[in-house]
Amino acid sequence: MIKDTMADHAPPQEIDYESLGGGSLTSNLVAGAFAGVMEHVVMYPVDAIKTRMQIVNPTPAAMYTGITNAVAQISSTEGVRSLWRGIASVAVGAGPAHAVYFGTYEAVKQKLGGNVGSEHHPFAVATAGACATIASDALMNPFDVIKQRMQVHGSTYESIADCARSVYRSEGFRAFYISYPTTLAMTIPFTAIQFTAYESLAKVLNPTRRYDPFSHCLSGGMAGAVAAAMTTPLDVIKTLLQTRGTSQDNRIRSSKGLFDAAKIIHEREGYKGFFKGIRPRIVATMPSTAICWTSYEMAKYYLRLNSV
Repeated sequence: MIKDTMADHAPPQEIDYESLGGGSLTSNLVAGAFAGVMEHVVMYPVDAIKTRMQIVNPTPAAMYTGITNAVAQISSTEGVRSLWRGIASVAVGAGPAHAVYFGTYEAVKQKLGGNVGSEHHPFAVATAGACATIASDALMNPFDVIKQRMQVHGSTYESIADCARSVYRSEGFRAFYISYPTTLAMTIPFTAIQFTAYESLAKVLNPTRRYDPFSHCLSGGMAGAVAAAMTTPLDVIKTLLQTRGTSQDNRIRSSKGLFDAAKIIHEREGYKGFFKGIRPRIVATMPSTAICWTSYEMAKYYLRLNSV
């Protein structure tokens, strides 16, 4: 602990980050919300490209050979602003969802003894990450559906409210959650891999566990890249389910869930179809998770510092 006589003179970097404890629920919620908004907004255009590249049976005008080609083609035919279409859905949903995400993560990790001592606790970290995902995705899934509907080529929705009303009228409330089981099948291992990799890398790169933006950023980016690559097949399936209402293909429009969507992808494009968009997914995820973890650790640090 920091001695009272030194509190007014010690520079911030000298404060033992880990000695500040797990933090209050409020500080974790605020830090998580800040991290979530920063993560999604900064890398949104790359995420939009990833969504378009994962569409099964796209129209000729929406076929892209890579990230650079996609940016050039979209900019010349639709305008560069179209890469930001649907961002309001993320801005509205990401804050609360990530507040729940990190709040749940810290609470469960604390309960399972993940903050005890300086030892590594992979089981506690992975379990906490999985619980955080289940809670946050329940809140975020409808916003993600709206976001992807607005990201696809030819989207005519004027706002997130217009999109939400249209989807509800034509497909019912179920459309907002038909991809939820698939989302969990993807994000639970994604989160478990990401959190475990992050904590493991942080132990190596920052063994003293003091506040260190560089190690937080590097650990977060590397952890995100690994998790993104390993879960891309499930992300492709999720995209099909969340955008099925925009397809002209009756088979896709009537897809009923994870296994049905997987069957369609395999029939149409083979196993390579499950890795469509892997490059923009990694490109988007690596910096976004780096930003997310750095923002989270920074917000958490200063919120806890002020409470010392």
